[in-house]
Amino acid sequence: MSEAGLPESIRHRFPIFTNRVYLNSCSQGALSDAVRAAYGSYLDGLEAEGSLWSHWVDRAEAARSAFARLLHTDSAAVAVTASASAGVAAMASALDYGERDTVVTTDLEFPTIGQIWHAQERRGARVVHVPSEPDNTLSLDRLADAIDERTALVSITHVCYRNGSRLDVPAIAELAHSRGALVLLDCYQAAGAVPVDAGALGVDFITGGALKYLLASPGIGYFYANPATTGHLVPTVTGWFADQDVNEMQIGEYRPAPDARRFEAGTPPIPSVYAAIAGVELMLEIGVERTAAHVERLNDHLIDEVVKMGGVVATPKDRARRGPLVAITSTDAQRLVDRLGAEGIVTSSRGGNVRVSPHCYNTAADIEALLVALRKHKDLLKTA
Repeated sequence: MSEAGLPESIRHRFPIFTNRVYLNSCSQGALSDAVRAAYGSYLDGLEAEGSLWSHWVDRAEAARSAFARLLHTDSAAVAVTASASAGVAAMASALDYGERDTVVTTDLEFPTIGQIWHAQERRGARVVHVPSEPDNTLSLDRLADAIDERTALVSITHVCYRNGSRLDVPAIAELAHSRGALVLLDCYQAAGAVPVDAGALGVDFITGGALKYLLASPGIGYFYANPATTGHLVPTVTGWFADQDVNEMQIGEYRPAPDARRFEAGTPPIPSVYAAIAGVELMLEIGVERTAAHVERLNDHLIDEVVKMGGVVATPKDRARRGPLVAITSTDAQRLVDRLGAEGIVTSSRGGNVRVSPHCYNTAADIEALLVALRKHKDLLKTA
């Protein structure tokens, strides 16, 4: 099936489109029939049988497998976490901040990233922020200037949550590795709408969650650790599901699993596990590559039309430098989001921008409805 027919073939599975123009997948993916049914299955099991512990453990493994297929990697390289923060915090605890004491990051990151790294300053870490350029891109030259023999890790986002800027991940990974540093990639604003191949990207760690373009819900994340480059790192932030044998229930020593499970913690977030399996498997069935091509075309038209009406788009126009969300600059972004919401169009705001994030289920008519509303409320657009 061509990308042109994509939304028409799946839109009926997302009931919100009966009463809303939903363009906010960068905050929360639209609820599908599959995810609603998954929650029902979890509750039905509780009602009928009570404890389903062995089945729940199997479900957690199914989530791990789904995340691994999404990332094009082996399931042993993926931890199932309660959030992106949980995975990053566990990994941060594994660094010793000795001879290599520096974490290099950027000003394009989500708060989790900066906050976790600055928390490590109490353990001796030095945190360096590389600023973005005026057009919201990241200069490789500036990044190169910041990475030196003291750098332990380069921590970057795939797509910036505020403005939709997309980084050249393979180039950054190559640069960091040439200077002996590892790379953490935050894929939360990319995975599901941008193809993510852990091996091809060349990074050492990947973190993200399932509630956005992966169509699931809050309360679950994934953490990839490249076994070839990260096996020496053992976290001190841990829990019983990180043990080499969970079923032994031993308390006498710390025995972290040899694979990515060592970055896990306590009891898996079981309701969210059910939802994640349904959402990720649905997204894989729909096709990430097809979705990416479809969203690119919708966003091409959106950007062109906003510029024609005199508006300012914070997201780079170059497809290679932008992700699936488009950030439109406003003089009062939240007020504009509220006005759009009153007309049945769901968006969100961050950093003075209105975020518009089409996904696999959105149509050209959705974009046109938004454009009509933006022209109506042009007084709240920042003009060029």
